[in-house]
Amino acid sequence: MTLQIDSDGRLRHLLTLEGLPRETICRLLDRAGHIRDAALGRTTQRRSSLVGTTVCTLFFEPSTRTRSSFQIAAQRLGADVLNFDASTSSTRKGETARDTLKNLEAMGVRGFVVRHAEDGAVEALAAAAGEGTTLVNAGDGRSAHPTQGLLDALTLRQAKGPDFSRLKVLIVGDVKHSRVARSDLHALRTLGTGEIRVCGPASLLPDADTLAGCEVGQDFDAMLEGVDAVMMLRLQRERMEEGLIASIDEYHNDYGLTAQRLTRAAKEAVVLHPGPINRGVEITDEVADGPQSLVLRQVSNGVAIRMAVLEMLLG
Repeated sequence: MTLQIDSDGRLRHLLTLEGLPRETICRLLDRAGHIRDAALGRTTQRRSSLVGTTVCTLFFEPSTRTRSSFQIAAQRLGADVLNFDASTSSTRKGETARDTLKNLEAMGVRGFVVRHAEDGAVEALAAAAGEGTTLVNAGDGRSAHPTQGLLDALTLRQAKGPDFSRLKVLIVGDVKHSRVARSDLHALRTLGTGEIRVCGPASLLPDADTLAGCEVGQDFDAMLEGVDAVMMLRLQRERMEEGLIASIDEYHNDYGLTAQRLTRAAKEAVVLHPGPINRGVEITDEVADGPQSLVLRQVSNGVAIRMAVLEMLLG
């Protein structure tokens, strides 16, 4: 039994993909795939599995894609959705995140989707939650963003098939500050990816433990050779100390993905990016909007993954 999984093996919270059984990840991907397939015919059906349940998006950091897709996901499952805005809440008066959670729990909220700037903050809230309350980590500090890792895995599986052992996947950019990269690495390892490459300037690479089992390099052109998927990361200037990169122009020159550079990858390689995109920094318009880009597919898959997660936890 862990904080995430109860004594019966049931998922109680989704805090990280690290250590999550492959069977659980595959079950979530399968369920999300069915939801996504059903939506392709433009006949999005509301489900009733969460009717009578209130889900709160408890965000202490700004978000567009993640918050919106969780809200849509919960509503499509029939849940009532409460959107919490830290900028206009009692947290501005000094109320702790724990007290905010407990007060909302007392009002009958049983599902919380939490984003927080501090590493481990969501896990701490999960430990404080009452019986029957479930939390989903929507991104905490640099630690984890599990639903992003799941939707990236789903997007790769749709494009390249279920056998990840055949794939060469390259993650590029600001890995040091990226919770997305950590969750992607957890998912790729658990799904048995054949080769995981990580590329970025030395100043933006994390510790050796985070990169265990990966081929690591700083030469983007060399690392691109023959890969099946390129997962670009946003340059997170709001989280980094000054001086970690010489300049934006130099970073783009060394680590920006252009159409010409992409020709080094396998012929049918796909490009992913979690957003928001810094166009002209980590990726050019030609690539972001090009035929190999799966960026909008990732966004669409985000709703399906989050529906699958909420159903598994609260349904």
